[in-house]
Amino acid sequence: MASAREKLKAAPRERFGSRTSRRLRREGLVPGVVYSGGSEARPFQAPERELRTLLGGGQALFDLEIEGAKSVPVVIKEQQHHPVRGDIQHIDLQEVKLDEEIQAEVAIELEGADTAPGVKGGGVLEHVTREITVEALPTDIPERIVVDVSAMEINDTLQLSTIVAPKGVKLMADDPDEVTIATLSPPRVEEEPEPAVEEETELVGEEGEAPAAEEAGEGEGGGDSGDSGGE
Repeated sequence: MASAREKLKAAPRERFGSRTSRRLRREGLVPGVVYSGGSEARPFQAPERELRTLLGGGQALFDLEIEGAKSVPVVIKEQQHHPVRGDIQHIDLQEVKLDEEIQAEVAIELEGADTAPGVKGGGVLEHVTREITVEALPTDIPERIVVDVSAMEINDTLQLSTIVAPKGVKLMADDPDEVTIATLSPPRVEEEPEPAVEEETELVGEEGEAPAAEEAGEGEGGGDSGDSGGE
């Protein structure tokens, strides 16, 4: 969990529309909106490089400082990315109060996969659930939840109910036993071609040659008959 919050500096955004948004992106800026309960939403624009660096650090809570106003603690409400390049196209932030619990999406990371007996035995580890909703005070929201899979055997399944949440954090799920975090399946075996197919191909080839031999025999016989008739 982060003890010192990162800060994103932004500028007010006064023009709107798809054309303006495209121009901002060409200039290396990302359009965004910060929402606050009971207050009017405030549009802003922030440098894409700084925003990408901040988000890449996994910060769940950070400060937003819009030029001309004091900084406020915020969490990510929603972000949109370019479908091909992955660039941040737009971001929505939510202002929070540090003494009130909130819900947020937190990434789940697996550790110990290389040493898991099932993986060493050729099994296939699949990371099924990669994010989970948690509830906590903004300052207690973890950057990520790390799950140890080093003891998993082949055919093992790891459910959310087996994970111990960090102190002060609740894992939000209607039925944790139904939320699969990871599975370890048996090795995948490639099926070899069935011998029957090859035998059938050979038989077809042999049958195909027979008429040709018979036709050749009939042709020779016909020639002898014709010659004797001529004599």
